[in-house]
Amino acid sequence: MKKKSLIGLCLLPLLLAMVALFPACKKNNEGAPHISDVRQYVASPQDTVLSTGNPNTSPPIYGNGGNYVVIQGSNLQNPTEIDFDGVASSFNPALITSNNAVVPIPTINYTTIDTSRLYSITYKTKAGSTTFWFKLGPAKPTISAISNVFANPGDSVYVYGANLVLVQQFIYGGTKITSYKSSSDGSSLGFLMPPTTPTNLITVTTKSGTVVDTIRATPTISGISNENPSAGDSVYIYGTYLKSIQSLSFAGTPITTFTASADTKSIGFVMPPLLSQTGPVSVTTKFGTGTSPYPVNTFTYLKNGVIENMENVGSGMGGWWAAGYGCVDNTSSGAPGWFTQTTDFDGILGTNHTEFIAWNSGALSSGDGQWYSGNGIDLTNNEQWVPAANVADDPGTWALKLEISVPHAWNGGSLVFSPGNGFIYRWEPWNTQSGTVAYKTKGWITLTIPLTSFRLSDPTLGDGMGAPLAKLTDLVGASGNSPTTYIYVHNYGTAKTATGFYGAIDNVRVEKIK
Repeated sequence: MKKKSLIGLCLLPLLLAMVALFPACKKNNEGAPHISDVRQYVASPQDTVLSTGNPNTSPPIYGNGGNYVVIQGSNLQNPTEIDFDGVASSFNPALITSNNAVVPIPTINYTTIDTSRLYSITYKTKAGSTTFWFKLGPAKPTISAISNVFANPGDSVYVYGANLVLVQQFIYGGTKITSYKSSSDGSSLGFLMPPTTPTNLITVTTKSGTVVDTIRATPTISGISNENPSAGDSVYIYGTYLKSIQSLSFAGTPITTFTASADTKSIGFVMPPLLSQTGPVSVTTKFGTGTSPYPVNTFTYLKNGVIENMENVGSGMGGWWAAGYGCVDNTSSGAPGWFTQTTDFDGILGTNHTEFIAWNSGALSSGDGQWYSGNGIDLTNNEQWVPAANVADDPGTWALKLEISVPHAWNGGSLVFSPGNGFIYRWEPWNTQSGTVAYKTKGWITLTIPLTSFRLSDPTLGDGMGAPLAKLTDLVGASGNSPTTYIYVHNYGTAKTATGFYGAIDNVRVEKIK
């Protein structure tokens, strides 16, 4: 927290000049020092009185380190020590006369001071000393976060904020905490989670005031492993604060059996038979409800954003053309094209995956693979990626989505997505920060590609490695549609890939994600 400035810090010549204007001191070293008031160190008329020594009229002063004040009184010359709240100040004798002392406030650690000397100035000379009331202390406490609202009884927990020092009372969730420790800078208050928390309020009372805050752990949903599953599929919901779940629904279908991860960041379940409607995922805990910002179970055929569902019968979504693909029809006894079996993609099919595009590229030599060379598809639907009314939106609020299944280990090569206007996204999940790791999925998953992930080509770095998309209109034009969408396999590496790409895609669409 930024400390409130009490007095502007002036240059030494100005300090000396002002001291020279103070009333001349009497040559009297016999009397003990006396303080009449403390003033702000600024030019008149802003040099207001900060304290006259009366605790009933002196306002609290929030400051710490570096600010100057003027101590006024008598017999102030030749001090040996000047303490604020029991902490010695590093003063300059040249700025002190018998009636005025320009003194910097020292840096004070309020977690270690002698509280019996709080709100005081002690002024010492060889002739004696005096103590003066000066209500200098930390600002009122604030709370900004909690380290773990789901901690078990006895676990260490921290409340974060500012000025969490000189604590007089601490109540967490309705339970009084008797043992706690402030950090040296007052930014946190550590304690052990009590066995019960009957309310969702936190109250911290310090010498400077009281703050009341709410224990907030409203769940959020940031991702869904498979947005168009069939009954029996494994599905994972990702987000935060996914614990103490009271209810969970998937597009209106109640999910009654699920497992939440220990880190509260995911929920796993097996999909029961789905209701027919489209809708969001919703999670309710004792702290509130979190809802996905986009719908799931989006199997409808004709609508904005649906680029291709791969269903040809009565869907009106025809118009795709593929080179060397397999269009797998799981309602027939065999597979057309060059696929001879479909068991790798079975078990998670149903309404949304009766037909889909599949690849079996085989290992690719360096530079191999294009949409027209037996490794890609051309979706020529001229579909509406983004409604025309939304083309001014932030590109990060929209994403290209599709379901994908990669049943065999994949290591090398890219699955490339392009609207055919220079922007490219290269999906390479095997290429990790720690090196190449063979990748495969367990059934169908939903791949979400924020439109900001599309990049231009760079003459040095290569396709899809240049500048990222900055405006939606650069990708889909002023009307929000794309006449052609290419999806193909390509090897950008300098050597032959360790494996080919063996996988399938379905339900290609663009959706708003934020």
